[in-house]
Amino acid sequence: MLRERLQAALKEASEKGDGRAAATLRLVLAALDERDRSAREAGGREEVDDAAIVAMLRKMIEQRRDEIARCEACARVEEAEREAEEIAVLERFLPPQMSEEEIARAVDAAIEELEARSLKDTGRVIAALKSRFNGHMDLGRAKRMVCERLDGGCRQASAGRT
Repeated sequence: MLRERLQAALKEASEKGDGRAAATLRLVLAALDERDRSAREAGGREEVDDAAIVAMLRKMIEQRRDEIARCEACARVEEAEREAEEIAVLERFLPPQMSEEEIARAVDAAIEELEARSLKDTGRVIAALKSRFNGHMDLGRAKRMVCERLDGGCRQASAGRT
């Protein structure tokens, strides 16, 4: 379970004297405790599941990327480097991401399986991809591919009708 991996990594970072990793992991675990507390108060589970933890880590990474852009705009290089180090710590706990080629194959297979023919089918295709590959696939990239394939198919079909 991801929660145990985070706790073990904190212990290891503390023992090795890796202050940046330890501080980042403490922040993650504190945020996780807060989410657990909120879930209990809402009558939900005792602890949030791995999917929620992955989503939280992705959000934290995105926040740090935004902060890097702000730091670089203000020439605060050391702060940008610190944020990048934190991103590296967080990314160790994310599932491996699919390559561009793997995403393309999955998109093509989903389009074929669902018999998607127009841009109106984009939502169905993305929903299928999300249910199969959530956390492993960049859904933004997949959506662009789906739109390219379906829009291109629409253009080819309409070009033949003139």
